[in-house]
Amino acid sequence: MEQKRPPIITILGHVDHGKTSLLDFIRKEAVAASEHGGITQAIGAYQIEVGDGGQVIGDSEDKKNNLKPTTNNLITFIDTPGHAAFEKMRSRGAKVADIAVLVVAIDDGLMPQTIEAIKHILAAKVAMIVAVNKIDLPGINKVAQMEKIKKQLSDREVLVEEYGGDVPIVEVSAKTGLGVDKLLEIIQLVAEVNEFKGDPSAPATGVVVESKLDKNKGPIATVIIQNGTLKKGEAVVIGGVIGKVRGLIDYLGKQLDSAGPSTPIEILGLEGVPDVGAELGKTTSTKEEKKAVVTSILDRLKKDDTSVLKVVIRADVAGSLEAIEDALEKFNEEAEHIKIIAATTGDLTENDVKLASSTGAIVVGFNVKVLNQILKIAETEGVLLRSYNIIYELIEEIDAVVEEMLKVGALEEIYGTAQIIAEFPYGKNEKIAGCKVLDGFITKGPKVKIIRGEEIIGETKIKSLKKVKDEVTRVEKSDECGMMFEPKIDFAAGDLIQSFRTI
Repeated sequence: MEQKRPPIITILGHVDHGKTSLLDFIRKEAVAASEHGGITQAIGAYQIEVGDGGQVIGDSEDKKNNLKPTTNNLITFIDTPGHAAFEKMRSRGAKVADIAVLVVAIDDGLMPQTIEAIKHILAAKVAMIVAVNKIDLPGINKVAQMEKIKKQLSDREVLVEEYGGDVPIVEVSAKTGLGVDKLLEIIQLVAEVNEFKGDPSAPATGVVVESKLDKNKGPIATVIIQNGTLKKGEAVVIGGVIGKVRGLIDYLGKQLDSAGPSTPIEILGLEGVPDVGAELGKTTSTKEEKKAVVTSILDRLKKDDTSVLKVVIRADVAGSLEAIEDALEKFNEEAEHIKIIAATTGDLTENDVKLASSTGAIVVGFNVKVLNQILKIAETEGVLLRSYNIIYELIEEIDAVVEEMLKVGALEEIYGTAQIIAEFPYGKNEKIAGCKVLDGFITKGPKVKIIRGEEIIGETKIKSLKKVKDEVTRVEKSDECGMMFEPKIDFAAGDLIQSFRTI
């Protein structure tokens, strides 16, 4: 059953405008109020408890004064996603934040990164609050500067409430804490208006905001649980990386048995390191991502002027490696579509990426560790690196690539192209295509496809090829000729005829 959940907040803005200082002030207040002095934040997200007036609530005097809030007075802050990570999450379709706080320094106004942040926020379609920081700077004409900032915002399609819009604007000082309680109060009000809800009884879903490989703990993912409840001991899949939850650690380093909606949590027990922006409860094999992978591979093949997909494989054990090799070899039964450059067991290395880069191959890993430094090298080298934990997903994706390669002609040799310029009736039920060869040559042997616009009407073969009145076996570029097809095909003037063979 759905119920209110804490809002999830991210803070964006230009460098040196006080994003980190604002987060630090709020976090320190929360730590102090909760009597956890000396405990540093363990992960890149945290929660605070606030009262109705925006004051941070702790565990001692506040409780005695009946100021302990309900779950609905909790606020979750994401501490890590700068613009690049925020964009990566958005591009994957993962709407991780409910509310974005745009920090603008009163002395600078809107700067390049502020404008970039606005674009990300508007594209992600999340609620926005503007926090004008450094309000206590000496020598500033506060009234004039505030008006300037409001005007700059309106020029970027951000209308504050005073200009008839729905974006609150708050004056704060991250240095002294001036106005921070007001900011927290407005966050609560915006959350009330939007009624962010979650169902604790549902299967857990969420988004990775941070991930790493710890030398002692293994792969770790910091996840914001968006809906449902994740429990210790459960099997999970995060963007194709599988695992069993060995530990759930909150932002203070405490072990939890479960984590519900809007809870930031560190998950231990994964078999690999998922990408930032990967979604809990989803594999990587979404239609959108598969399409993106196929496009990326085809682009690489065109760039290298080849019609064979080259692969460097790494698998956990020899049995897995053999199964993958056997499955890929089946794609070569009719023609060589895939060439395995190297196939070994063990974790992915820099040499695998370098080999793929030099041979124009992609790298495929199965049940192996992929260090962040390897991912960075692959990005630098322009090498597509795919990691899987389920063999059928690997085969499905490769199959999609080969199918698309065939569809777009990447595995076809084109002999020639002609255009139908006229059609003539012949006998009772047949017609002749009057054609002009535009490129290459046309012969009677190979198959031909009929293309109308961008659509392939069908495939057939030439049963009669005449130049003037003579039957010929071949016509060249610029020649005019007549063609008859078997099986018959419904062609029309303007269609293209392409002679080809599959290689």
